[in-house]
Amino acid sequence: MEIAFIHTPLGTAKLEGDQQGLSAITVLDGKELHNDVLPEVLEDAAYQLTEYFEGKRKTFSLELNPQGTDFQKKVWEALQEIPYGKTMSYMELSKKLGDVKAIRAVAAANGRNPLWVVIPCHRVIGSDGSLTGYAGGLHRKKWLLDHENPVKQQSLF
Repeated sequence: MEIAFIHTPLGTAKLEGDQQGLSAITVLDGKELHNDVLPEVLEDAAYQLTEYFEGKRKTFSLELNPQGTDFQKKVWEALQEIPYGKTMSYMELSKKLGDVKAIRAVAAANGRNPLWVVIPCHRVIGSDGSLTGYAGGLHRKKWLLDHENPVKQQSLF
């Protein structure tokens, strides 16, 4: 397993992966970490994430290899279908997966997403539009949603 660190506007991101694909991206609080040289298997992921944060990329084209249960993987696949700049409620996601009663299990799988940003769990919100739960912190969820918002509010002053 190879590891790389990249700087993002929301903190240092730790990327983990190998020839099988990208298995984890986590955002770290605290001290800045960096690599002198990026492992070759993580170069494309680092490049695409940098483009995303620069506003130059809306979708990712990476080989993914997240580890989880079959149910979690099903939820993570559904998350990848939420378009850039759009949101979906936990209830809508549960309906999309075919079981409204599974809303808590869907929310739990969403919270265990190992691929920060690339699998866009930040695009899932409460039914009332609230920014409910986010493993990376609600301030990061708000930042990501604002970053992806196609309509930027202009200041009048």
